Amino acid sequence: MADRKRALVTGGAGFLGSHLCERLLDEGLDVVCMDNLITGSLDNIEGHFGRRGFHFVHHDVTNFIHVAGDLDYILHFASPASPIDYLKLPIQTLKVGSLGTHKALGLAKSKGARFLLASTSETYGDPLVHPQREDYWGNVNPVGPRGVYDEAKRFAEAITMAYHRHHGVDTRIVRIFNTYGPRMRAGDGRVVPTFICQAQAGEPLTVFGDGSQTRSFCFVTDLIEGIWRLLNSDYVEPMNIGNPAEMTVLEFARQIIRLTGSRSEIVFRPLPVDDPKVRQPDISLARRVLGWEPVVPLERGLATTIEYFRAHPAAVSP
Repeated sequence: MADRKRALVTGGAGFLGSHLCERLLDEGLDVVCMDNLITGSLDNIEGHFGRRGFHFVHHDVTNFIHVAGDLDYILHFASPASPIDYLKLPIQTLKVGSLGTHKALGLAKSKGARFLLASTSETYGDPLVHPQREDYWGNVNPVGPRGVYDEAKRFAEAITMAYHRHHGVDTRIVRIFNTYGPRMRAGDGRVVPTFICQAQAGEPLTVFGDGSQTRSFCFVTDLIEGIWRLLNSDYVEPMNIGNPAEMTVLEFARQIIRLTGSRSEIVFRPLPVDDPKVRQPDISLARRVLGWEPVVPLERGLATTIEYFRAHPAAVSP
């Protein structure tokens, strides 16, 4: 047991956090999963409870974090992560990005643990540079409705680097682009679960604007592989992890209809405020430093995700 490393994953019952806990357990680590279950779910980690070294703590990381014993890694994934969630929970989103990150970094400092921040492509805002590289500072509206998430993550990056420079904390920052896969919440408002659930329910697929805005979709196992490699690297500056294969939202909607065999139509609604017109990661840095790039084709990843929602019919509703 003394040879087993130990990790804390905040937000560990969420979509990405639960997959990350699974990967860390697979790698032989003991895992403390911490979540306040505002947007996370125990269903996501149900299969982890019987595994050696897994422990769940119900806690809000904006309050003081206490974890007894040693920690080798702290991976800070706690945050609402979809527009519906952070527009409904704006203060909580700002608090977890600021106070929560501060508390998690303080714990990393006291434990001598390596700290990895889950940041986001939303730090680039509605980008004027395409594709987005890590040295681009972004185009964010700080007072718009999306600003509560964008600026929370930008602050989280800033305080992470401050702890690295001023306190010597060993830190990593991953900028996560659109990711999809099993354990997404049907009603979280993100395009993948929304389109799949609408198609499976025979409802029209809702496309905002004219559908010409672009996104790049990375399957969750590819993302987790990139995060694992970054965690074990020596690179401390922010790094993009995502799939550079770009497509329009309208093209994506048509692909979902085809893969589900649905007869759903497509309807158009006004574009939300500050909705990014383009989103595509430049992953040259990840390729060079980590030897990483996504390997799961979109059609195969979507088939797996569609099957997940078929196996969870209670989650699929108009």
